[in-house]
Amino acid sequence: MNNADDFYGYSDEDEELVMGDDDDDDDDDEGWQDQEEDDIPPRRSPEIWAIKKDSLSVAQQQDLSMVMGLFNIKQHHARALLIHYRWNTDCLGDHLERKGQERMLMEAGVVLQQQETSSSSRPSSRSRVLCEVCFEDFSPRHVSSMDCGHSFCNDCWTQHFVAALDLGKKQIPCMAFKCPAICDEAMVQRLLSHRDPAAAKRLHDFLLQSYVDDNSAVKWCPSVPHCGNAIRVDAADEVEPLCEVRCPCGVSFCFRCAAAAHSPCPCAMWERWEAKSHGEAENVKWLLANTKSCPKCFKPIDKIDGCNLMTCKCGQHFCWLCGGATGLAHTWTSINNHSCNRFEKEEKRKVDDARRQVRRYEHYYQRFHAHDFSYKAERNKLGPAVADRVLKLEWSGVLTRDAAWLTDAHRSLLRCRQVLARSYVFAYYMFDAEATPTRRREPGSQSMAQKQALFEDYQQQVEGNVERLSKLLGTDVPELPEAEILQAKQDVTNLVRVVEAHCGKMYGCIQDELLPMLVEPMSIAAYQPGGPSKANELPA
Repeated sequence: MNNADDFYGYSDEDEELVMGDDDDDDDDDEGWQDQEEDDIPPRRSPEIWAIKKDSLSVAQQQDLSMVMGLFNIKQHHARALLIHYRWNTDCLGDHLERKGQERMLMEAGVVLQQQETSSSSRPSSRSRVLCEVCFEDFSPRHVSSMDCGHSFCNDCWTQHFVAALDLGKKQIPCMAFKCPAICDEAMVQRLLSHRDPAAAKRLHDFLLQSYVDDNSAVKWCPSVPHCGNAIRVDAADEVEPLCEVRCPCGVSFCFRCAAAAHSPCPCAMWERWEAKSHGEAENVKWLLANTKSCPKCFKPIDKIDGCNLMTCKCGQHFCWLCGGATGLAHTWTSINNHSCNRFEKEEKRKVDDARRQVRRYEHYYQRFHAHDFSYKAERNKLGPAVADRVLKLEWSGVLTRDAAWLTDAHRSLLRCRQVLARSYVFAYYMFDAEATPTRRREPGSQSMAQKQALFEDYQQQVEGNVERLSKLLGTDVPELPEAEILQAKQDVTNLVRVVEAHCGKMYGCIQDELLPMLVEPMSIAAYQPGGPSKANELPA
């Protein structure tokens, strides 16, 4: 690791960041980058909203009303159409132009109301109607008809609705044979409210939850205990947005997989890491590398010292070298009537591979755990200390308006510390060719070893500067003379820029250089210097 002065410096004249010996190259490229960026339309940042449970119906009704007006259909038809398109209202207009309304409704299973029958065929108010389920005659006021035209008695309808709810159905189809029509929600609620209010409440909850469960743009906050918020990400250019968000309750999570925020590690790798951390895979590998199974009871035996004749608790004697069952007679150098002097290359290779995998996992896990431990300490211990120093600076009158630079630096420290910890998870899977297959290298392109060296260089730069920033923030700044406080502010502000710049470069290396080499397509959320975007509460 080079000296800190090689990585950052600060010019009092122009107050710009100085980055080692590469400043001239960066300046030369700056104009070219500006020209390129002028030709590329800026990407619209997604709007992120937090929807309280009490406001879910309002948010849901806004989308339903829009679709009802666009297609001139009833609410339950609009809901069926929105569920079919995962509540993505932005794509409905595009599909309407390409497919037409009739085809869209047919694909969503929507059956519009049948034309009114002639007055001669309609039953009069005095006539009786036969229910084709229970085969009883009822007066018309005890019979209900759906949009498809099928009529049954209210008792049979109610029993059908309750049975469908017991199966967890949100949209209840008509009970006529092979009829795909969706029953009118208002009629279902009316009939259930008279006979089974609890079932009516369940239907209301199901329909409310469908706005989250069937919506690719809305996810429940994974907080435990649950805070009751749902997070909506409005991103017109993505069907299922890939970003990290922060709920007003304080929980940050990956919007795509709903796991804790884990960039720069892709969702698939993070899921495997979580399963590995909580599973027994490494215990099994250690047992394979360090124990032998008893040939009788198959329990693992660990050899500490002594000769190679082992005796299990079950009474079975076996040879430690080969694991084969033997008798009890032996000397220090051999076991009677037993020989295993032949070298089995395949078995030796399995043991060596298992031991190597254990050591490799230990290398990455120790570094992940160390940075995760540092993050918790810097959040729980350093955080309150930094807040106290900010108050002291404000009360002292020194740099009154600028005292928040300490808070901003501490926030950046926590963010970069998390990025650093998760980068070791990414490296563990990315550079394991057996566990993570990669594509063949194209002629003229960089090899995996070269790209790994580039990534590890960025990782090393982040690691060194994060440690320096942590050390600087541990200084009791208010107790310093005013001149040293100004110098401390300058050093901290400069170092924050450096560490965030290296984090951004590491993200770019992962997304642009490494992930395209994988056989399985993967991507990561974009780097956010301030951490996951905080959701704004949706107005009721």
